Parts: sequence; C-alpha cells; structure tokens
Amino acid sequence: MDGTDILNLAASRQTKKYAEPATGHVSLGTSLRFILFLIPAVLLALVLFLILRLPPEVSVPVQILGTILIIVVVSGIRVAAEWERGVVLRLGKFQGLKGPGVMYILPFIEYIRFIDVRVLAINIPSQKVITRDNVPAQIDGALFFRVEDAEKAVIRIQDFQFAISQFAQASLRDVVGGLTLDELLTEREQIQEQIGKVVEERIREWGIHLDSVRLLDVEMPEDLKRMMSRQASAEREKRANITKAEGDKLAAANLAEAARIMLESPGAIQLRTLQTVDGLGPTPSNTVILFPAELSDALRGFVDSIVKK
Repeated sequence: MDGTDILNLAASRQTKKYAEPATGHVSLGTSLRFILFLIPAVLLALVLFLILRLPPEVSVPVQILGTILIIVVVSGIRVAAEWERGVVLRLGKFQGLKGPGVMYILPFIEYIRFIDVRVLAINIPSQKVITRDNVPAQIDGALFFRVEDAEKAVIRIQDFQFAISQFAQASLRDVVGGLTLDELLTEREQIQEQIGKVVEERIREWGIHLDSVRLLDVEMPEDLKRMMSRQASAEREKRANITKAEGDKLAAANLAEAARIMLESPGAIQLRTLQTVDGLGPTPSNTVILFPAELSDALRGFVDSIVKK
C-alpha cells in the first residue's frame, strides 16, 4: 500500500455517513390496475373468438382496439397510502385533494402528485461558519417537519424539501455567526430553538410545519481542541486546589475548637490519649510506652518553677 492509498483510506474513514430518507410515492395500484385490465381483456377475447366467432380479420383489430381502450381507462386508477394525499391538477388547474384509498383521475387530462404527510427528516449538511469571536467551525444537523397543507406545498414552492434544506443551512450560518464559541458550545438548546423559529416563520407560508431542529456535531480545528483541553485541565486543577484549601481551613478550625474544648476539660485529653493507644492495635511491630499524665504535669510544673527562679 503506497502513500496515496493510505491518504484515501484515511479520508474515507473521516467521511461522515448520513442516513438517506426513503422518498417517492409507493405505488400500491399496479397490481389493481393489472387485474382490472386482465379481466376485461380476457372477457373481450372470449366474446370475440368463442361466442361471436368473428373471422380473424375482424376480431383481431377489435381485440387490439379494445385492449388499448381498456389500458387507457384502467391507467386512471390510483391508490394512495394512509399517509399520502394526492394533489390533482386538471389541465394545469388545481382541482382538489384526494386520498387515502382508491381514486380515479382522467387520463391525459388530469395529473396527480402524491405528498407524504408524515413527519419527514432531512439532513443539514456540514456548514463552515465563523463565530463572532472569529473561530472557524463546522456544524451539521437534522431538520424534522411535516406537510400540513399539501396544496400549498405543491403550488407555492417548486421543491419544498430542497427549499427547506437550503433555508435551514442559511439560517444556521446566520444564527451561529452571531454567537461566540463559548455560547455555541454551552447554549445548544437555545441555538436550536432560534434556528427553528427562523425556519418556521418562513416555511409556514408553504403549508409546512416545523417539528424540530437538532444540531448533530460541532467540529473545530485540532489546535483549538488541544488548547481547550489544556484550559479545561487547568480549570479542574484550580478547582481541586481551591477545594483542598477550603478543606484544610475547615479542618484547622475544627482542630482549634477541639483543642479549646480539651483545654477546658483535662479529662478529655486523657480519654483522647487512651483512644489513640487503643487504635494502635496489638501488633508486634508496635512498642507502646505509657507515661502517666499526672507525672507529666508535675514535671512541667517543676520545670516552670525552676525557670521562674
């Protein structure tokens, strides 16, 4: 493997994979049209060849013409799924909405376009943006919406999915461009709501309702990531030192209070001494020499009297 193959392999590993939504009309009427064509065509052939017994020079042209007529008539049958609505145009003029279920359109005169009214999702491709503090970043996301008015979605906009994608990309760049890097990293929910509000105000005119906008990933330069990592480590170390200092301060205050209480109660010092001796445990490595506290106090008093003299 040469250097070019290694670079191509690295590039392929870094390329993001996006889920592609299922698009297009699900044709549910093909089998129905076939059955409705086959039955009349067979009956016509039986009538011409077996019942009427017409000569071939007459029956064959009639059969051909009848088959063509049946195909034309049956071709107008359409079936819309439960989640689809059909926008019908007659000679270019809007006639109404049809569906779900079986419907019929006039061949060569009417045109029908099926619109999915479920919640749809489209990707917002990775966008290169510059934040307000001049930091480059790449952001991608996803947008969820549904068609509320199929008539407006077809008549008022050429391709509503493409238009929504383009408008969402522009809105994302505009919103993020007015924020600092810290705001971009910490206020993701507010950013999503702001983008969604801008997009919703526009696509409502197209008969479309925005469900939500989600930011998926925020990519920054590697050197900036390393600096942010060092900053985070320094911040954690600072908090750890502050916490340790506060703990030492609290421990010193508690020790001073304990010393004051023991000074007021001589017996408390002896009890503390016995607890310390008991905590050493009966191990051979520990050698404990007990020194009476009264003798220690007497010696201290004797030394003090000699010093005063």
